[in-house]
Amino acid sequence: MKEYLKHDEWSVIEEGFDPNNHEASESIFSIGNGKMGQRANFEEKYSGPSLQGSYVAGVYYPDKTRVGWWKNGYPEYFAKVLNSPNWIGIDVTIDGIELDLSQCEVANFVRTLNMQEGYLEREFNATLAGNKQIHVKAKRFVSMADTENGAIRYEVTPKNFSGAISFTPYIDGDIENEDSNYDEKFWNVLDVDAAQGSAYLECQTKKSDFRCGFAIKYHLLLDGKQVQAKPEVIQLAKWAGNKVETEVKEGQTATIEKFAGVVSSLNYADGELKSNAEELASYAAHKGFDQLFADHKKQWAEKWVHSDVKIKGDVAAQQAIRFNIFHLNQTYTGEDERLNVGPKGFTGEKYGGTTYWDTEAYCIPFFLMTSPKEVTRQLLVYRYKHLQKAIENAQKLGFTDGAALYPMVTANGEECHNEWEITFEEIHRNGAIAYAIHNYIRHTGDKKYLEEYGIEVLVGISRFWSQRITFSEARQKYVMLGVTGPNEYENNINNNWYTNKMATWCLKYTKEALEHVKASNPARYDELVSKLSFKAEETTRWVDIVDKMHFPYNEELQVFMQQDGFMDKEQVMADDLDPAQRPINQHWSWDRILRSNFIKQADTLQGMYVLEEEFSKEEIERNFNFYEPRTVHESSLSPCVHSILATKIGRVEKAYEMYLRTSRLDLDDYNAEVHEGLHITSMAGTWMSIVEGFGGKRAYNEKLYLSPDIPKEWDEYAFRITFKGNDLEVRVTTQEVEILSHAKETIELYVYDELVTVEANQSKTISR
Repeated sequence: MKEYLKHDEWSVIEEGFDPNNHEASESIFSIGNGKMGQRANFEEKYSGPSLQGSYVAGVYYPDKTRVGWWKNGYPEYFAKVLNSPNWIGIDVTIDGIELDLSQCEVANFVRTLNMQEGYLEREFNATLAGNKQIHVKAKRFVSMADTENGAIRYEVTPKNFSGAISFTPYIDGDIENEDSNYDEKFWNVLDVDAAQGSAYLECQTKKSDFRCGFAIKYHLLLDGKQVQAKPEVIQLAKWAGNKVETEVKEGQTATIEKFAGVVSSLNYADGELKSNAEELASYAAHKGFDQLFADHKKQWAEKWVHSDVKIKGDVAAQQAIRFNIFHLNQTYTGEDERLNVGPKGFTGEKYGGTTYWDTEAYCIPFFLMTSPKEVTRQLLVYRYKHLQKAIENAQKLGFTDGAALYPMVTANGEECHNEWEITFEEIHRNGAIAYAIHNYIRHTGDKKYLEEYGIEVLVGISRFWSQRITFSEARQKYVMLGVTGPNEYENNINNNWYTNKMATWCLKYTKEALEHVKASNPARYDELVSKLSFKAEETTRWVDIVDKMHFPYNEELQVFMQQDGFMDKEQVMADDLDPAQRPINQHWSWDRILRSNFIKQADTLQGMYVLEEEFSKEEIERNFNFYEPRTVHESSLSPCVHSILATKIGRVEKAYEMYLRTSRLDLDDYNAEVHEGLHITSMAGTWMSIVEGFGGKRAYNEKLYLSPDIPKEWDEYAFRITFKGNDLEVRVTTQEVEILSHAKETIELYVYDELVTVEANQSKTISR
């Protein structure tokens, strides 16, 4: 763990500059707006270790897989999240001395991520050669209101001298991805143009032919007043900018305000990129930094109204939940159905792809409760539009007749994950996608979604399960062979309990969904029967599978077995591991991990979380007490599920421990990997730990339930949720639960299983 960041309710603050923490801070202090994002790289030159990262949503590169062997059905490429041209760069020289924090004395360094208003600020003193001392203050944001604009205000004040300060704002297209498999650069630069006061660069991805245009404008100011200075126009093969210089007296402040317009061929025709990018940069420059920021700040205020979680009495916990919510909101806004929630968002390159099952399993609960229903609907439509690709993915593995296998990792619906035990075997992802449809409908009441889109996805997934499952003559049961569950420390195993459970749930739910559509919209049902070549007898096999599926179970322990043969392994507890050997994935061979009983993340417990209504509290408790001590939590997706279930069974102290682990995973760098980027999708698990864990929020049969508890470390907490369009605020103390309605109509919900009615814009208090 690293604990170098100051605890603060609304900000993340780094005091003092330590180059050893810099790459981690570049991730933590990243900013974005759903369309683009930027790691917290310095504007000025920095010659120390750094991972430069500027990202444009939806743009990817099909990098060659790096394996020495091939198998039928194997993906041909791995979709890389692209580091795009650097638009934030501003080289700074003072009397000809280049400012570089790796080469000068730095004091009073403070880097601040203001989460309430959505900006990054940095302030420091630097002593250069000749004992020239300067004070620097830099502030930047990517606008939530004008989502193709970014802006920087960079100020330099000489403290003990007068002299010449020059700024060189630029766009650099000569960039690379750190994770390129063969050190290949992924961009071609198509156009470079620089003029007085502006610059433009256009680039094209190799193979995938995405095109991006970057335009910049700037203002030069002295003590806050704009000044005119004739710039040196610089135009190179892959670089465009201006160099502008001004004389500054001791104590005066020279400022450059840089405005960027960033566009891509996802939204504009190729021939229109330049005109649109330049128009956007000019618009931002004309609007001005302060007004641009005011509009941006207003948008963040709106987001916080609906998604904030307030905790009293625990600053570390408060900071952590807001940090996670902040990054979720700036990663995905729901405005474009072609986009999704990447595992690193706009904070790093690792993992590649833009879509994992994490979205459906972890992110959808957050967006369902904190955003208009259209935001989650977009995520579901995204999967619907990839249905044909999912069918093609299944065909590559030998499945037929419209069976659909959604990819483990994708950028466009096509599988691009290149580890066989994941690509071919971690098929439980299909279950998460089907469950997300159910989850959306029970929270919104939007059953029309089934008719329009959902049923086609469900039928494709159920056809896959029907073909993937085998009938065992020896057992006289259906079995699922050769799979990998959520716990990736078990590969190629038989009858993973979670996978079997989700498969049978999908088959049952799809049958019910078909019956609903047939009753509610017979014409649409007939249309679907024809389109899908659906035969009613398909459901006969589905019902038989549901009735006769094999689920591993240990009668003596009365717990569900993670898979066949789990008890054949030596049963060692995670607490018995030598701390020096953890995390085991960085110290053990893969062979040793696979032979151990250690669990990377919730597996059986994941199923009990998802389908909690099917299990008694006693069943959940027995399984929790068996599996949690064997779990090493080396997946960022693990602690939140344990936190939720721990609260359910009354182990609030354990739930709090798991909450801190999931919420401060990146802030405290638990796994020593934050320099690669943040764990964006697991951040939704932090919100789940509070709202579904401590808050006890559930939705059964389209009814809302709350059963709040509170950690002893907190005085009170509050969250806001939307259920069927009704906006509710829930405040929990050690003594009471208060429900404040922001709805326009009377609502009913269950609190501690008692029916509670709350009038519109009124509140009701229930004793705990």
